[in-house]
Amino acid sequence: MTTETTETTRNPNPDTAYVHGYSPHEAQRLGDQADTLAELLHADTAYPAGSRVLEAGCGVGAQTVHLLAASPGVRLTAVELSADSLARARERVSAESPGADIHWHHGDLHELPFPDGSFDHVFLCFVLEHLADPVAALAALRRVLRPGGTVTVIEGDHGSTLFHPESPAARRTIDHLVRLQAEAGGDALIGRRLHPLLTEAGFAQVATRPRAVYVDDARPALVERFTRRTFIAMVESVRADALAAGLTTPEEFDRGLAELRRTAEPGGTFLYTFFKAVAVAP
Repeated sequence: MTTETTETTRNPNPDTAYVHGYSPHEAQRLGDQADTLAELLHADTAYPAGSRVLEAGCGVGAQTVHLLAASPGVRLTAVELSADSLARARERVSAESPGADIHWHHGDLHELPFPDGSFDHVFLCFVLEHLADPVAALAALRRVLRPGGTVTVIEGDHGSTLFHPESPAARRTIDHLVRLQAEAGGDALIGRRLHPLLTEAGFAQVATRPRAVYVDDARPALVERFTRRTFIAMVESVRADALAAGLTTPEEFDRGLAELRRTAEPGGTFLYTFFKAVAVAP
């Protein structure tokens, strides 16, 4: 059962800028990423039936469907700033979880219209990396979480990337993405900061664990779905922005991308670490 979308007045200049864009190609990449990493990232997240769960920054619903699959019977509220992404999320969830009890809210997670303590659990995945003030966002979410309720946060960290063959050109190409995200007000290295961010936002019992995904040619499905279609596709998506910002030349960017693609060829390896934190509202 899905409910109608609500909307609040939003800050016309929210402190968020999604560096990867909102194209159909990006929506597909997000879906591939979520499906590929579902077990790694969601296996130990399950909420009791009837729980009031808030997903902050649901995007195109790529994580929402896995959240619902692991926690049937929850009462989910999904919040998203982009109207287009929210529409895509509704379409995806309606197709994959038609019986879900979900309320869609179009608005800014910093300005939630819900009373204090409205939710038993809060979940957000790949959201804080795009925010200029993640502590303020976490504090806003803590307000709507009941005392004793939990927040679960998942983020990546591009600085954790290891690969073979090693390539300075590939490293520079990844660094362009990191720099562009920083200039947009975000932090592509935020995974390592989850514990101090949650602590500063007033949460207690913060527990953070790394979740590494390792890929080599003995795992062809991961080579295709993670190395090529998730990570390399993400780096490739910022080519035009990197050139426009004067960070590189077409030849340099393409060389780095080509060398990064070698990690997905026979003999190549790739390692990336995500960070998952769970904390409690005091």
